[in-house]
Amino acid sequence: MVEHDPEQVTIIPPAGPIRVLCLDDEPSVLKVLRRTLGFAGMEVSLFDCGEQALQTLAQQDYEVIISDMRMPEMDGVEFLTKARQIAPQSQRILLSGYADMDSTIAAINEGGIHNFLQKPWQNEALIHVIKDAAEKYRLKQYNSELQTAISSQNEQLKVLNGNLEELVEKRTAQIRTVLRQLETANKREQDEHKATVELLYNFINANPYIDADMAKQIANLSGLIAQKLGLGDKVVQLTKMAGYLAQVGLLAMDPVLYDKPLEQLSSEQRKLFFTHPATAQLMLMPAQHLSDVGEAIYHQFEKYNGQGIPKGLKGKQIPIGAQILAAARDYVENLLKNQGDKETRRGHALEIIKMYSGSFYHPKVVLALEQAIHADMSTTNQVGSMNIINAQALKSGMELGLAIHSHKGIMLLPKGHIFTDATVAKLQQLEMQKPTPFRILIKT
Repeated sequence: MVEHDPEQVTIIPPAGPIRVLCLDDEPSVLKVLRRTLGFAGMEVSLFDCGEQALQTLAQQDYEVIISDMRMPEMDGVEFLTKARQIAPQSQRILLSGYADMDSTIAAINEGGIHNFLQKPWQNEALIHVIKDAAEKYRLKQYNSELQTAISSQNEQLKVLNGNLEELVEKRTAQIRTVLRQLETANKREQDEHKATVELLYNFINANPYIDADMAKQIANLSGLIAQKLGLGDKVVQLTKMAGYLAQVGLLAMDPVLYDKPLEQLSSEQRKLFFTHPATAQLMLMPAQHLSDVGEAIYHQFEKYNGQGIPKGLKGKQIPIGAQILAAARDYVENLLKNQGDKETRRGHALEIIKMYSGSFYHPKVVLALEQAIHADMSTTNQVGSMNIINAQALKSGMELGLAIHSHKGIMLLPKGHIFTDATVAKLQQLEMQKPTPFRILIKT
């Protein structure tokens, strides 16, 4: 159990006008920048000399640095490179009226620019880029201050935070390596998502602190809700995959964050816990064909009324996959917490979801959830008639009707697998090591 200092430290996210440093040798450009950014409520410092700008940068903090490319005494590459050394966290934006690819590449490699705009720019685009850059700067600053506060409050959390980044990088690198291997092997079949999802689901299943059966329930229910909403087969499958992988980001975290109920975590631990959807999206990034799945997982804690996280999206702004996942996840979690027989637990769990229809959840999603719950869920994964046999009765060419798992829950063969002589022999060998024969469902 983690002990807590009763004196809590409150960290307030950075606020106030965005601070921007602008460097350009043309007075007319600086005048336009002052007027445009000033009207947008930003604090602007203007310079036509690179050395003076660097001296000021060493004394004051700026969230965004904007520089022209072509200047007589110090060009944009040299200035941004030095600015990066002085204020590495500041976001750097390059302006240029020339289509100079070599200089742009040098600015990216040496100056570490975060964005590039050509002159003449559109004011709306410039303001959008600056606001986005400032948000990234403030988020990094806020996270840094939060980590410092956590470390000073609790020694155990200090150790946790110190190891978390290394743990995330290590486990994310492992999963990315596997995903890249799958991507390479399946370039000709980009629509075959199933192998990727089953592989990651096996990682979840092998973790003793994560309830893989709950993930399976969320996935099946998400697919049924999507069907009831009349979404296409592709969307139904992607939504189901998001249900399977909703918790995959937890694999990159210390088990102390998820081996006990959320209400038993400290406020700092809960903040770290709710970063797992972003970690999941990062893990899935190499698998481009799963981008919609990653998007649904990333936004799974948004609320219909706009009071959720991480972006505070509202209504139709929230991806439909995320809205379905949120309702299915919360229903299954409530179902597993409730007491009583199956029908009683279903009723109580559903009532909780219906209570927040229109605030936390889309009313149409809640209605589809209710319809899905009353559907015959036991037949959703079966097609046609089945025969149940053991491995000794298997023959090459038979089609597997239901996935086969080991006694630890690890998937051995997926549903739909067509047996070959090799897989028959391997399964028969495994069956010889079991105390009881396999029960294998074969399509007829």
